[in-house]
Amino acid sequence: MNKLLAKTLVAASIAGAAFAVQAQEVTLKVHHFLGPTSVIQTGMFQPWCDKLAKQSANKLKCQIYPAMQLGGSPPQLFDQAKDGIADITWIVGGYMGKRFERLQVFELPFMMTNADATSRAAWDFTQTYAKDMFKDVHLLAVHVHGPGVIFTNKHKVETQADFKGLKVRGPTPTIMKMLGQMGATPVGMPVPAVPEALSKGVIDGAVIPYQVAPGVKVNELVKFAAETDPKYNALYTTVFFVVMNKAKYDSLSPDLKKVLDANSGQEFSAFMGRTQEGDDVNGRKIVVDSGVAINVIPATELEKWKKATDNIDDAWAASMSSQGLDGKKMLQTARDLVKKYTK
Repeated sequence: MNKLLAKTLVAASIAGAAFAVQAQEVTLKVHHFLGPTSVIQTGMFQPWCDKLAKQSANKLKCQIYPAMQLGGSPPQLFDQAKDGIADITWIVGGYMGKRFERLQVFELPFMMTNADATSRAAWDFTQTYAKDMFKDVHLLAVHVHGPGVIFTNKHKVETQADFKGLKVRGPTPTIMKMLGQMGATPVGMPVPAVPEALSKGVIDGAVIPYQVAPGVKVNELVKFAAETDPKYNALYTTVFFVVMNKAKYDSLSPDLKKVLDANSGQEFSAFMGRTQEGDDVNGRKIVVDSGVAINVIPATELEKWKKATDNIDDAWAASMSSQGLDGKKMLQTARDLVKKYTK
């Protein structure tokens, strides 16, 4: 009887251990608003998910849902992660108006140098000034895309005067302020809405990076593209977040948390930024092959644009100060961080 009991206990122990291993297997639902062939999925999230799987012995996996397949609209993605509709989401902070205004400092005109450096700066800045804004989720990354490009279908944009009379799509409040300051009529909308707006004449153009243009057929709907002198800071960029449902993160076993933590933070932010910017090369080639005429805005003209938009920096700092923060210090910190990582 004792031998039988011992065998039973051993069997139960083995079964329990096997169940524990099985119970540790987790599949994360990753939700984003671009298509399944976009670099966001193929070059950014899929390699990241593959690393999670490899480093966890296939216990931590992803199921990626592109193009809002889980429902809702791009501005709802943050709350989808918060509420558990998805486990991980990729979000444009500016799609939610001023909700993440602090981080829009990196969207100010001519703030960005390159996406790797600016993404690192954005992560560090968040740890100092914006951690409380993510208290309802688990933050995995903060990053930016490559230099913004001006796409138009009426005429080239070569000087500030060329913005006058153009209805131009902007992704976030900060960038729309910049467009208005330059003389355009800014129109706000998420990027998936751009093709229809262009085809129906709701807008005359849009500012987006080269990387995004082919995915939303902008290269087929416009005649001109204006890029800025690569030796000068970028005209603008957009801030993105990768966030995770807090309860889902808390439910992970210590070994799976360790894998996820090792693939989150500043390095993941920089990877997302430089990978997205890296796809600008392919996007630009498609734009050229589509017959879009590209011109480069020289540094001498950009100096004039910078002066015309400097008050947007001041307005952002003043808004921060009105909320009890030190806006001027925050602005300088952001600039210093970008400079630090660009070196």
